[in-house]
Amino acid sequence: MPQTTPAAAPQSARPAPSTEPRPPIVQIDNLEKTYITARGPLTLFRGLSLEVQAGEMVAIVGQSGAGKSTLLHILGALDAPTAGTVICSAVNVTQLSPRHAAAFRNREIGYVWQFHYLLPEFTALENVALPLLAGGMKKSEAAAKALHWLREVGLEERADHRPGELSGGEQQRVALARALVNSPRLLLADEPTGDLDGATAARVFELIERLHATHDLTSILVTHNLDLAARCTRILKLERGRLAAYAS
Repeated sequence: MPQTTPAAAPQSARPAPSTEPRPPIVQIDNLEKTYITARGPLTLFRGLSLEVQAGEMVAIVGQSGAGKSTLLHILGALDAPTAGTVICSAVNVTQLSPRHAAAFRNREIGYVWQFHYLLPEFTALENVALPLLAGGMKKSEAAAKALHWLREVGLEERADHRPGELSGGEQQRVALARALVNSPRLLLADEPTGDLDGATAARVFELIERLHATHDLTSILVTHNLDLAARCTRILKLERGRLAAYAS
């Protein structure tokens, strides 16, 4: 009796790639921020809206006093708006309690300031490890991860140096390692090169660009340096309480 070859089992069809648009990692709607002063209400934002997609590097420019730092503070759950909605990493940060806001910042957001704010009595390694220890990680694990991030920013050999023993550029690189040690999705940088000379600023910005690309970050930077801003995905100008595309 002739043998027959069994039919091959049908292969399951691969699911078609999703055509659903991915939600933005940052979404701000109708943001308002008003301060009550001795001279009356001072309004910084009026109906400000913003969407930032995952993977973007967005620069925000504008005159001093326009509210650029305040906007980053609100995004980072460090300040609260007067009105409006702020969604960051699928969380409405305007509804977080102070305790939950602190946990959210430590988990989801890396923050770099114009000044490094490193603790002077701690070494570079200890400064970078602080967010991990605050999150409950064991000291030995935190030290190993902090050393890895110092290696990422090219300062492994300076791990046991205190901030006063580091140059300005090295201090800012330690601050960047500290901001990213918890592997956040969003990096907020407020004039990260503002205190540095031109050559050092360029090197620090190149480092931010590299880490942004290699660690799948979404980054929002405030800067007065238009040359550096031009290297971002797009530039927005904060003026009269709203954001608009920057026109050179």
